Amino acid sequence: MTAHDNSRTASGKHLWIVGGGIAGMAAAAFAIRDAGVAGSNVHILEESGLPGGSLDGAKSPTLTDGWVTRGGRMLEDEAYLCTWDLFSSIPSQGNPQVSVRDEITAFNKHVPTHANARLFGRDHTILPAADYGFDTRDRLELGRLIASPESTLADKRIDQMFGKHFFSTNFWQMWRTTFAFQNWHSAIELRRYFLRFVQEFSRINTLSGVRRTVYDQYDSMVLPLHLWLGLHDVDFRFGQRVVDAAFTNGVDRRIARLSVETDQGHADIDLGDDDIALLTLGSITSDSTYGGQDTPPELIRSHRDHGWSLWETVAQKAPDFGHPEVFLNVDENKWESFTLTMHDSVLLDRIVNLADNKPGTGALMTWVDSGWLMSIVVPHQPHFPHLPAGDSTLWGYGLLVDKLGDHVPKTMAASSGREILTELIGQLEFDSILDHVLETTDVTTVMMPYASAVFSPRAPGDRPLVIPDGSTNFGFLGQFTEIPEDVVFTVEYSIHGAMQAVYTLLDVDRAIPGIYHGAFHPSVDLHAIESAFK
Repeated sequence: MTAHDNSRTASGKHLWIVGGGIAGMAAAAFAIRDAGVAGSNVHILEESGLPGGSLDGAKSPTLTDGWVTRGGRMLEDEAYLCTWDLFSSIPSQGNPQVSVRDEITAFNKHVPTHANARLFGRDHTILPAADYGFDTRDRLELGRLIASPESTLADKRIDQMFGKHFFSTNFWQMWRTTFAFQNWHSAIELRRYFLRFVQEFSRINTLSGVRRTVYDQYDSMVLPLHLWLGLHDVDFRFGQRVVDAAFTNGVDRRIARLSVETDQGHADIDLGDDDIALLTLGSITSDSTYGGQDTPPELIRSHRDHGWSLWETVAQKAPDFGHPEVFLNVDENKWESFTLTMHDSVLLDRIVNLADNKPGTGALMTWVDSGWLMSIVVPHQPHFPHLPAGDSTLWGYGLLVDKLGDHVPKTMAASSGREILTELIGQLEFDSILDHVLETTDVTTVMMPYASAVFSPRAPGDRPLVIPDGSTNFGFLGQFTEIPEDVVFTVEYSIHGAMQAVYTLLDVDRAIPGIYHGAFHPSVDLHAIESAFK
């Protein structure tokens, strides 16, 4: 594990972190490891009762024998430099002598990803995913987008940048479902993804560049980090919702007070002269709801769990604190996931044989003509460390939840877990085992109103800087801050922002890993160009 020099101390400072997701936890770790802040002086205020935010993995809240993750996070060697920097210092749960980073590296050597079945067509045959399907116009439009400065793409949608044919290509079906892009999402974000992950152009058909954790990312990343922070006496305060922050006026801007709501009532936290506050803004899993075997998940539109409330309040205080309303279009950003808990191997064995991939070695399999645009992935088993012997799980999702299914005449949003499983079995053409699978499988569904909100068409200023101009003691964290050139909807973005905030406000004399630019490497460019002409 990597060691760092903590000789410079900031032991007298208190760090107040609003939000116990990966961004807030990473900020706490960097403050302790690299800035010398005493762990007991780091306070994490979290409304829920668990750390980790959107990185989850647990027993199903709707089914006694079910398990669930709302979503999955893919990692990568080249682009996730801040993530690897952090987890090189965090001992793994399985072996405290090994870092989380080294554990992930060893696991992926043992269980490498190389998908043999990425796309299925209308006749249920496996499509030749290595044939990306571009025509000359597609290539020209792709090059035009990449060459366009962001300043020219404000509020532009992806479907304004490409002709109809591009959206029918194998490449787009793989790219959009891998990263959860809708055709109407931000052209700026797609351009950033093309540049940030240009190394994936030549391997999107196999996802061989993907790195995965041993178990679900709550158990493999959140719990080890939470344990490390606990061993350093970090003050986690669960059940505390920060509802407002009082900012001082003037050239030097600072937060003077945080207003908190708890079950016991209202409280104010007055910040000392040397104290620092970091506020997490927005949430892609805010107002998530769960469905079960016979019930669909509810779609919430009313900000019931307060995931956006603090940003909406703070944004009224200064024009450079962002515009949360830009990201709150539920109908353009919602999608639904499902986790199957299979109590025997019948369905799993059939999928493994169809895809020609052992569990954990494949990638998303997508039915490109399915009404719901359904995709599934089979992780290495067991995906949850406490999964009972003989059980296995898989995860899937649909991007088009308001469309009718092909085997179930209902929208995905209105379908129960059994109905979603029935639709999946129909797409797989496993009708002969439908009754058995329905009897032996628990299905937990999750509706997420803001799952793709990070990709909303936007303009400069819609997301605030991590450290706003003039700030002397505060910063913003999470997926809705602005980090030039980096890409949202990744663990890396949250950790990169946390590192930037802590290093800037605590004057850490250590370089932040630079953003990987694959386009600067001739071999990467060559592979990308070759793949575009397949």
